[in-house]
Amino acid sequence: MKNNYSRLKWVALIILGGIIFFLSKAATAATTTSLSLQQQEVSGIVKDQSGLPIPGVTVTVKNTNRGTITNLDGEYNITAPADGTLVFSYIGFKTAEIPVDNNEEISVLLEEDVASLGEVKINAGYYNTTERERTGNISRVTAEEIELQPLTSPLQALQGRVAGLEVVDQSGVPGAAPTIRIRGQNSLRNSQNDNGNLPLYIVDGMPINSGPVNSINQFTSGIGTDPLSGLNISNIKSIEILKDADATAIYGSRGANGVILITTKGGSFSGKSDRIEARVYSGVSRVANFVNLLETPRYLEVRRQAFENDGVEPTVSNAKDLLLWDTDRNTNWQEVLFGRSAPTFNANLNYAGGGEFTSFNIGASYFKQGSVFPGDYSFEKTTANFALNHQSQNRKFRLNLSVNYGLNDNSLFSSSNFVRTALNLSPNAPRLYNEDGNLNWEDSSWNNPLAALEGEGEAKTNSLVSNLGLQYDLTKSLTFKANLGYNLLNSKENILLPIETYDPAIWNRVSNRSQHSFVNRISWIAEPQFHYKKNKGYHNIDALVGATFQENNNDNLVINGTGYSDKQLIGNLNAADAVSVNNDRKLVYKYQAMFARLGYNWNRTYFLNLTGRRDGSSRFSPENRYANFGAVGMAWIFTNNLFFSEKLPFLSFGKLRGSYGITGNDQIGDYRYLDTYESTPGPGGLYPTQLTNPSFTWETNKKIEGALELGFLKDRINLNLSWYRNRSSNQLVGYALPAITGFNTVEANLPATVQNTGVEIELSTLNLKTDQFKWRSSLNLTLPSNKLIRFDNIDQSSYANAYRVGKPLDLGILYQFNGIDPETGYFQVVDINQDGRNDFDDRTAIRNLGRKFFGGINNQINYKQFSLNFLFEFVKQKGSRYYNNVPGFLGNVNEESVNNSSEDGNTSLQRPTQSIFGFIAYNNANLSTYGITDASYIRLKTLSLGFQLPEKVTGFIPSSEVQLFVHAQNLFTLTNYDGLDPQNPGSLNLPPLQSITGGIQINF
Repeated sequence: MKNNYSRLKWVALIILGGIIFFLSKAATAATTTSLSLQQQEVSGIVKDQSGLPIPGVTVTVKNTNRGTITNLDGEYNITAPADGTLVFSYIGFKTAEIPVDNNEEISVLLEEDVASLGEVKINAGYYNTTERERTGNISRVTAEEIELQPLTSPLQALQGRVAGLEVVDQSGVPGAAPTIRIRGQNSLRNSQNDNGNLPLYIVDGMPINSGPVNSINQFTSGIGTDPLSGLNISNIKSIEILKDADATAIYGSRGANGVILITTKGGSFSGKSDRIEARVYSGVSRVANFVNLLETPRYLEVRRQAFENDGVEPTVSNAKDLLLWDTDRNTNWQEVLFGRSAPTFNANLNYAGGGEFTSFNIGASYFKQGSVFPGDYSFEKTTANFALNHQSQNRKFRLNLSVNYGLNDNSLFSSSNFVRTALNLSPNAPRLYNEDGNLNWEDSSWNNPLAALEGEGEAKTNSLVSNLGLQYDLTKSLTFKANLGYNLLNSKENILLPIETYDPAIWNRVSNRSQHSFVNRISWIAEPQFHYKKNKGYHNIDALVGATFQENNNDNLVINGTGYSDKQLIGNLNAADAVSVNNDRKLVYKYQAMFARLGYNWNRTYFLNLTGRRDGSSRFSPENRYANFGAVGMAWIFTNNLFFSEKLPFLSFGKLRGSYGITGNDQIGDYRYLDTYESTPGPGGLYPTQLTNPSFTWETNKKIEGALELGFLKDRINLNLSWYRNRSSNQLVGYALPAITGFNTVEANLPATVQNTGVEIELSTLNLKTDQFKWRSSLNLTLPSNKLIRFDNIDQSSYANAYRVGKPLDLGILYQFNGIDPETGYFQVVDINQDGRNDFDDRTAIRNLGRKFFGGINNQINYKQFSLNFLFEFVKQKGSRYYNNVPGFLGNVNEESVNNSSEDGNTSLQRPTQSIFGFIAYNNANLSTYGITDASYIRLKTLSLGFQLPEKVTGFIPSSEVQLFVHAQNLFTLTNYDGLDPQNPGSLNLPPLQSITGGIQINF
């Protein structure tokens, strides 16, 4: 009886509750009907303190659920009661409440809220977070910082902007791949085609093969081309760099070396008004610095002194520069061969529009950069982009589509030593052309450098990056998402080499030939996911679970053709006497994974983030194919505690965070656990090329980090301090085998551990702010340390001559320099074992060639309609001394190698010589501690000056904004390094170019 009564009680309460709910709804409906007679349309524009419209501002009627969002022009339109209040809110600005008071037009100037800037959303990959609440280490670079830079790759725009990120240009040739490292070198494998240190690139959710694209052009064959060079930099919204375990573990093995997330600009549900953005700029680029080489009088003096020192009589064969060539001629070959100004042009057009439920963004761009080399060569890039966002009227279903297409056309002759030749040629070398306009070979006494221009080279690359995101809210807390991506990169390269590239004296011994390369990369990804969010009181849960299915197909074909009967037929393989296939590879990589994340926070004060992933990679044998990885991240915003806010009122924000996790690494070649074979040159045969080893397994990278984040004076000053330690073990490398086995190496896990530790300091300040003037500064500083802390039996391995336990991986194992031999006047090094010869056993001196610290200082100044932004990049490092020739030998040298004499006449440099013994001595010295020098530098990386035209000037264009701007890149460098570029010491490649551009941007 008691149970029946209890049941009836609950039924009655439910019925009563239903009646009350119905009545409340009816009352609300009645009230709404009554108020609608008193309501009116209100419109206006929302701007910032500088008078610029703010898109995306939320405009609501206070104490109601009614609201709208400003469009791209900052305009809004809303229905509100005549006696109501409008609330204007936007991240980074103080919320404003304005009474309607029967006004039909209300325009608002929002005031920037420095303390709320930490609420800006950050892309963490599978989820979003904020600067304030993140538990991992994520750096963010926005479009405003990079979009004006005249670069071919978005990665180059990150130089000096991100703590812990090293971006080194290996060549100034457009499209060449830079070296990218996030928090140092983790793997011993560091070659172009076998690099275990590449970060993961993701563009709009689509992973991109981060390996450089193989090239047969000798300017880029040793470094490859950048797979991201097909992206339009002006279409990038933001770039996030994920560094620690908490941020990267959800990507599993793919994120072992960090993750770079690139988000392009998409549409936004912002109202009725469409918006067009047009930008055009042009300028010039050139080599900023030449090596200080000898001019003809001093050069000839050194040459004659060399013969006198050696007691040798100059002859036509060993001294053609003294006896055959014009001794009055003086040519700066650097200016002639790579000293031209390269014109640069860029045009970008973007159109965004849509309404409340569907929006789009469509754009196109054209970029062209000429060449600093002689001849009519250029790099051209044409891009098109499209983004579509759609949501259902009930906002349960959302669709996001992004498509980015790029076409690169790079025309450039092929030469492996063109820059080196310009540095090495004697200043009195013969003229380039005869009087009849033909190349001058001076009776075959020299190799005319312009002969390389008789050949032709062209590389065309098509790239497509597309992604479709689907999302449906199953319940208020549970959402299903699907990420579907497709990526295509197709590169076709032709090098045409007629016999005219050689001295006519040997035309009877050479033939017309051609080289052809075809690279095709196709990949797709599918990632179904479930996201769950629940907030109850102080408890907030954000969780997800998903799966990854990914496949990469990489094809590479290289064909050589020789024996063309006519120059016009070169490149038509049907006309070649002989055709050979140099490389033909088809590689398939498959990857599958399950992943999950659980994020929890209590009262937005205590944060816990757990991530886990089970990876499966086709690069391992079936028994080792799967591995588990995960991480934990925690954070505490201690300034939410009353104790800190009362005792330390100047401290507006304080957070402690830490993370620990394990990620894997499968960045090795495909099929390395199998026996592989190739066909013999003759028909019908096979020969083995790789020895099987199904036992090797994943590299592991254990990461730990601790950080302190502080904000002072209402966040006008923000300081972030991070300490990290990454240990990469179970190193996957080629283990050397005895020659008797018939193989050079076999893939295996070596008992080696590489450790990267460091401290990152990030400081941002709002120095001054008034109604018309604002000055912001930011500093990032990284103090890295790389060390091989373990390598069992390294002395018995093939790596004994490359690494030392307890020392950095980027090191020089050198002779100990011992000054000048007083008997010969040559450089000398210490014979450690005193066996009378110099060999590797004598190379015991160790020098760290890595960076001791690096960073950047950025300043942004706004005054009325003017804006000024400049970035200094600084690096402290040692590197290889400039070395291209021995003083006294045929060929030019830098002045520093011959002019450094003390007052008493005793020189600290080797005397000029042209003997083989002097050559060996000089070469040994450059392999000693003498060959290492300070390569530190401070570089004005970027400088931008803009001017916003006032409305009285632009009034003839409705709702328009017009900005004029000037941008400079690599404007000057402060350094003591005497080579081409201290960024890449010892390199004889074309250095990064200095550029100055000016243009106009119109928004309407």
